[in-house]
Amino acid sequence: MTSPRRRLLILVAAVMLLAGLGTGVVLHAAARADRANQPQSGDPAVRAGKLTLGQQGRLAFLNAAPGPHRTAVASVPSTDPKGGRTASGLKCARFYAAAGTGICLQSNPGVLRQSNRALLLDADLRAKRAFPLAGTPSRARVSPSGRFVAWTVFVSGESYSSAFFSTRTSILDTRTMRLTPSLETFSVIKDGEPYHASDINFWGVTFASDDDTFYATLNTAGKTYLIRGSISRRTVTTLVENVECPSLSPDGTRVAFKKRVLSRTDLWHEYVLDLRTLHETALAERHSVDDQATWLDDHTVAYALPTNGEVGSSDLWSVPADGSGTPHLLIPGASSPAPL
Repeated sequence: MTSPRRRLLILVAAVMLLAGLGTGVVLHAAARADRANQPQSGDPAVRAGKLTLGQQGRLAFLNAAPGPHRTAVASVPSTDPKGGRTASGLKCARFYAAAGTGICLQSNPGVLRQSNRALLLDADLRAKRAFPLAGTPSRARVSPSGRFVAWTVFVSGESYSSAFFSTRTSILDTRTMRLTPSLETFSVIKDGEPYHASDINFWGVTFASDDDTFYATLNTAGKTYLIRGSISRRTVTTLVENVECPSLSPDGTRVAFKKRVLSRTDLWHEYVLDLRTLHETALAERHSVDDQATWLDDHTVAYALPTNGEVGSSDLWSVPADGSGTPHLLIPGASSPAPL
């Protein structure tokens, strides 16, 4: 039988072991963060400077290159995307902009829990309004006119590949500041009939140019659907299955999207869907793309892929939207592209 003294010694040893493991984890995380904040040889040149959303002919994005400007909103000339980049003082987890309006989703770790918020930005990247977020930032979009802004967060789980996840997608009218906290309050028409279910999730909004129509992903009963929605009527209608994170082309005729290629896996390939014929075209990128693509123009889409060997870092790639060609490295160390 174990004596009280022996049990006490075992308890003390266990506490010290756990404390040591905890310290090691903290030190490892701190060392990794310190490395991420130090510029590396061969990295793109980044300098602090003035950045506005009215600068035409530039491509804005989140800088993912190691150094003091990591996660800052930055930009490069559209004609020279691999050139030196100008970084602002604003840092975000997700970012998008259009017509002089920007949205920045931030996630700041705290002692007990992380703090998440959405910042509505003016053309000078100044915060006009801040909105608390119910979870971890995932997707962000601005309508072509700049009037509407949308964001998606993970309320539980950390990715779409998690066994259990829940998302919340919000839409903000920047003219009236009316916020729709959740698209789950919209009426759903599925297969031509009203549809109600407790497991409905939405994510990945993309806006049309009429300041009313939008597209997004609806998930229910283990399936995903492309939906077309109306902000004014507060309704959504399913169109086709197996469409995630749609992105509407500038001419409004097609959506780029990620398609799950194997059931119950986190493997997606990038496709383009013709909204008139519902014909799908597989793009040349054969890596799994877990991103909401961005159209650089009517012929080219951009998307983020993880940087080789670097956890939490990504590069921006581009590919022709008609299925031809080959993937092209657009901007190393970058994510969340937004053509200005």
